[in-house]
Amino acid sequence: MIYVQNEFATLKRVVLAESEFGFPLEPRLEDLRFLKESAIQETLEHKGQDYKDAFPASQKQWEQEKIALIKVLMKYGVEVLRPRKLTLAEKQAAGNFGYSNFFARDPFFTIGNCVIEGSMRFLHRRNEIFPIREIINTIVYPEDCIYVSAPRAEITAVNDPTLGVGPFIEGGDVLVLNKQVFVGNSGLASNKLGIEWLSKFLRSYGYKVEMARLHPDILHLDCALGMIRDGLMIVCEDAFLDGIPDSLQSWKRINVSLEEATILATNGLPVSAEVYITDPAFSRIGEQIAAYGIHVEYVDYSVSRNFGGSFRCTTQPLLRMD
Repeated sequence: MIYVQNEFATLKRVVLAESEFGFPLEPRLEDLRFLKESAIQETLEHKGQDYKDAFPASQKQWEQEKIALIKVLMKYGVEVLRPRKLTLAEKQAAGNFGYSNFFARDPFFTIGNCVIEGSMRFLHRRNEIFPIREIINTIVYPEDCIYVSAPRAEITAVNDPTLGVGPFIEGGDVLVLNKQVFVGNSGLASNKLGIEWLSKFLRSYGYKVEMARLHPDILHLDCALGMIRDGLMIVCEDAFLDGIPDSLQSWKRINVSLEEATILATNGLPVSAEVYITDPAFSRIGEQIAAYGIHVEYVDYSVSRNFGGSFRCTTQPLLRMD
């Protein structure tokens, strides 16, 4: 079965990303503003290198983070699926843009029984769906579900700071709350045209799509808002240019600063409405979550967070329902 009811329903089957990244030979600095200064410096100093060659010790730690997360997920009966590794041909085809196979959340996403391939804005992520296609072919195709792809983004000049009109729609911007779907737009990832496409597609299935404009240093909506259970969220209010969506105004809030949001404080992973996974770096937040009677599991995800993503970013549910 393929179905995602909302962000905190019981997680039963999930895709967990691999740990592969190739530094671009010609980095676009305007697209790196969401990263820590140290990560930007690494990008500039290691142009064209594979991360595992530039930082072998960190590569091992990065891979171990995923293994530690798998152990926690399996403890709660979650089936974990892994994409394949990038092929040499795929790495070579990326050219000067670099390549990635590290955040399964963004190149595709699941809303209800709809599996949707997104349209990525960053040039090094345009082909990130390919390692996941084997899972789609073996798991999604046989199921009684909908499988579609967003329109391919137009090709523009590399020096175009906007990278064109898209459409761009990425899973990290998409939060599902039953028949309500929130989509972020900071100028770094999903854009207005991509959100309009998603709204048009989902309308006939009874979904309402609402855009949330975000601070320009926030990559995705899940870097500003995390739904922990019905009526409880972790949120960075300063990240919302027009305020928190009206339908969430009555929810109880665990507030984080813009600085905390940029290091992924909101990007934990609910296993269910009773269990939540976060990084020990956010124990202050974890303690507040635990005060609501929710069990908090801690996994060190520091290397993953250095790339600008955390637990939600590296996972994409195929079955999450109560």
